[in-house]
Amino acid sequence: MDSVIKDINPVLQLLVVMTVFSLIPFIFCCMTSFLRFAIVFSMLKTAMGTQQVPPSIVIIGLSMILTFYTMGGTFQKMYEMGSVPYQQSQNIVAAINEGSKPLKEFMMKQTRESDLAFFVELSQKVPPKSPEEITIWQVAPAYIMSELKTAFEIGFIIFVPFIVLDLVVANILLALGMFMLSPTIISLPFKLLIFIAVDGWGLIVQGLVTSYN
Repeated sequence: MDSVIKDINPVLQLLVVMTVFSLIPFIFCCMTSFLRFAIVFSMLKTAMGTQQVPPSIVIIGLSMILTFYTMGGTFQKMYEMGSVPYQQSQNIVAAINEGSKPLKEFMMKQTRESDLAFFVELSQKVPPKSPEEITIWQVAPAYIMSELKTAFEIGFIIFVPFIVLDLVVANILLALGMFMLSPTIISLPFKLLIFIAVDGWGLIVQGLVTSYN
């Protein structure tokens, strides 16, 4: 494999690099912790009923900052492992191949075995003898599936107290005969008050960050 990588034409190496750069947004959004952060924060905003607050750009910015915070060590290892073969042979393809290994290890730690087994069986008939034989493109879809499941589980937990508060307010308004008044208008200030009282942002951010440790 190494000899094949070394024999790749420099023009083809440049084409590979351009392809990788075009995939960077996809890699960052779907193959890092950004996926979980963005989904949970979006579901939190929906649960609270504040469709425009905080703005989407704030949600994305916070998710990006937390992604660099939780994956700083992984990004550092990717740079260190990728820079060694590049400095030795100036081979960009080998650098990308080595640099992607820490990212694959990170994804495998967060991936459910059932999801990983499904995509491995789907892509090859012979079971891998070791995790090193599993490619990053087999881990990536399994990681996305696992992150979606985890994010929706967290979102469900976040939704429950807000739904209970909406039901309580709706029953009170029904008992008072205020049929024309929207329960969400009355419940929103109470949601914000309770969320601030329990330091909701701090709890959610700390829980999400520590879930990757």
